[in-house]
Amino acid sequence: MSEKLAMDGLPPLREIIEKHNLAAKKSLGQNFLCDLNLTSKIARYAGSLDGVTVVEIGPGPGGLTRALLMEGAKKVIAIEMDPRTEPALEEISNHHDGKLQVVFGDALKQDMQALVSGRTKIIANLPYNVATQLLLNWLEHNPWPTWFESMTLMFQKEVVERIVANPNSKAYGRLSVICQWRCDVKLAFTVDKANFMPPPKVTSAIVHMVPKPLSADAPSLKSLSTITLAAFNQRRKMLRASLKNTLPNAIDFLTALNIDPTLRADALPVEGYLKIAKAYENLED
Repeated sequence: MSEKLAMDGLPPLREIIEKHNLAAKKSLGQNFLCDLNLTSKIARYAGSLDGVTVVEIGPGPGGLTRALLMEGAKKVIAIEMDPRTEPALEEISNHHDGKLQVVFGDALKQDMQALVSGRTKIIANLPYNVATQLLLNWLEHNPWPTWFESMTLMFQKEVVERIVANPNSKAYGRLSVICQWRCDVKLAFTVDKANFMPPPKVTSAIVHMVPKPLSADAPSLKSLSTITLAAFNQRRKMLRASLKNTLPNAIDFLTALNIDPTLRADALPVEGYLKIAKAYENLED
């Protein structure tokens, strides 16, 4: 037994999974992390958890949950779709004097802000089948800055690469623009597929995201979404072509903003999309 497991005082994750017959379900996007040293590394990357409530999505048998509690979280609120995990999570809650609150249901339909009070961080190995939609829901929260201090999230590596991508790269797109507009983003580290049970077909990665204040002249998320959708749906075309059905006289519109209308979508930085979206929004007022 490793030092972390000895400190934890609970059985190894693999024993818990076997005891409660918790074979991962592909339909729920489940891949369980079984190494408490790794889950503790994820928890620590989020910074000090002293006095912090952590929202976790998809705890499964509780590998990350246990690490969050070991690393000092005041409380963990775990949202889980799979009722089979209840006995395993109850063992953790009992062991940690009720610091774990489990909410069974669909995270996409849950008002998470209503569950928390005080300092809150989101730390999760997100179910792959709903991961990106959950992230967009959090980023779309209004007002902004939002109810959480930071997000430390696991996705498929290719999704994290899209979140942190710079202009003029293949991965740069709508997700890059929206994430980097609202948060400071950083790829923390990758996680080999061998760390999961069962191993997924792809490598995973951790991204750390900290909400940042919006400028006084920030566009609405709706207008930014409209512009980025049009631009990146035809990412290999010049902006004058991809935005011609969205902007009135796209060439003149972009030129007035000092944006080269011959640029392609993946060459325009986040600030450029914000300028276009704000000007587009002003047209509609």
